[in-house]
Amino acid sequence: MLADPTGMLAKAFEVYIDTEGAAEHGSFIVNPKGKIVAYEVTAGNVGRNADELFRRVQASQFVAEHGNQVCPAKWQPGEKTLEPSLDLVGML
Repeated sequence: MLADPTGMLAKAFEVYIDTEGAAEHGSFIVNPKGKIVAYEVTAGNVGRNADELFRRVQASQFVAEHGNQVCPAKWQPGEKTLEPSLDLVGML
């Protein structure tokens, strides 16, 4: 979490609203290699869920350390993960 008093990051992430001089609420998770692996942008008048953001950060950290695993929806630290395979894709 950080402040962006000049709006430089908000403009770079394309969430800055010129007419209002403010930004939409954006959450960006960046992996250790500098790649954005998750993001969410919501209007300023829509609430956000800090618990879910924290869970996604934890899942992203886990995947960065264990790249051969998949964290399913609602995954929590310590829970079972999945191995990537064609079985995860589903049938046509």
